[in-house]
Amino acid sequence: MRSRPRSHHLTRAPLAATLLALVLAVALAACGSSSDGGSSGTSSAAAGTKSKSKDVNLGMVVATSTQNAMQEMAFGAGAAADGTPGVHLKQAAPTGINGPAEVKLFQAVTQTAKDGIAVMTTTPDLFVRPFSQAVGSNIPMVAVDAAPLPSSKVTTFVGNSNTDLGKSVAEVIIKKIPADKTGEVVLGNDIPGLPLLDARLNGMKQVIQQKRPNLKIVGPFNVGAEPTDNYNHWNDLVKAHPNAVAYLAPGDQDAVSFARISKTNNKKYLVGACDVDPAALNAIKDGYVEVLGDPWHFMKGYIAMSLLAEKAQQGKALPQGWFNPGSGIVTAANVDAIFAREKSNAARVAFFKEEIDKQLADPSAYIKPMGQAN
Repeated sequence: MRSRPRSHHLTRAPLAATLLALVLAVALAACGSSSDGGSSGTSSAAAGTKSKSKDVNLGMVVATSTQNAMQEMAFGAGAAADGTPGVHLKQAAPTGINGPAEVKLFQAVTQTAKDGIAVMTTTPDLFVRPFSQAVGSNIPMVAVDAAPLPSSKVTTFVGNSNTDLGKSVAEVIIKKIPADKTGEVVLGNDIPGLPLLDARLNGMKQVIQQKRPNLKIVGPFNVGAEPTDNYNHWNDLVKAHPNAVAYLAPGDQDAVSFARISKTNNKKYLVGACDVDPAALNAIKDGYVEVLGDPWHFMKGYIAMSLLAEKAQQGKALPQGWFNPGSGIVTAANVDAIFAREKSNAARVAFFKEEIDKQLADPSAYIKPMGQAN
């Protein structure tokens, strides 16, 4: 995949990193060898080429280094940089969802990644001014996963349709529920008010209300995004609603929490969630979770970084609007293939290569107005 070593360093907020943060740092470093061993730095692309490509400095900032969804986006950005000669990539993330800390890290990255930055944040409101300042400084910007607010001046957004993702999860779940069934469907929300998660929940509710109208939807309840908080909230909800027909949620930790709850209670529940955390994939394999929505986070990071690289090196204009790279689902039928995909960045690239090549060959085919992002 490359002809000479390179490195990715993930800049993190002060304080001791959690084990998962270290896992991400190691995984990112696995894209190449460390050049200085520090907590921050740059990396240069090293795919073979006959002529020297223009050296450019790009950045990728995500909301946390401790959750699979953001790790996948970081992996995608790193893989795109690995495959693009001349790209020097700086990555950064706080160790835990912390909007103000992420803003500070982003502002630090703008000092070096002058040729373009991709950002995934769970607090778009806090980024309005920082984004505007970066755009005013002529730094090309791409928002990833969470749509930017209009006043941010960011006009390129790479993200899947979360409404469609939620619908796809619910379509699998209702196949396990008889048409005349009554009872409760409990909804949880990891980050209430975050539009992308609200859209997934809206998609789930639309399918249930339309196709299983006798079911009563309760929630969504705030279940928290960090692992311990999420588990505790779901544990309490299961105690409060022990006979619910199904439990649905849109976030990174929900399937992981339900695997623990199921093992503790020695009971299987009908569960639908999202993202491809290794523990969530194991929950599918073990029968504790029925379906995961797969937002193709790796694709989003890869596409965003590729668009920025083309802008910086070739002068190609960034596509204006919402670039939707698609999504998938994970069930028992395909979980082994997803496990294989998740073994390494090389495996991820191989899995998505045909889709990546098709989308980058004609970005206009995947663009809609920003206001239609859902």
